[in-house]
Amino acid sequence: MILSTSDQFPGKEYEVLGLVKGNVVQSKHIGKDIFAGLKNIVGGEISSYTEMLSEAREIATQRMVAEAEARGADAVMMVRYGGAQIMESTAEIIAYGTAVKFI
Repeated sequence: MILSTSDQFPGKEYEVLGLVKGNVVQSKHIGKDIFAGLKNIVGGEISSYTEMLSEAREIATQRMVAEAEARGADAVMMVRYGGAQIMESTAEIIAYGTAVKFI
């Protein structure tokens, strides 16, 4: 599966299959939240949250790819990510794009 942020595949003809997406809501356990709160006082990167968001992006991407494959796509173009806080220490990550089949 080809993933691209571009809005076209130069030199390729393709049929647009439509929007595909994948999302996940994740959180860290309370121990990580306590450490993050302490880290917030002194500043610096909160690596447990960086790791959580990286994992969430990967899961969302895999779910988007699975939806594209189920539709018979060869690629997903215009891939984008979005995020939102659902509640304290919980984030939703969504991956979305346009599924296409090469002709």
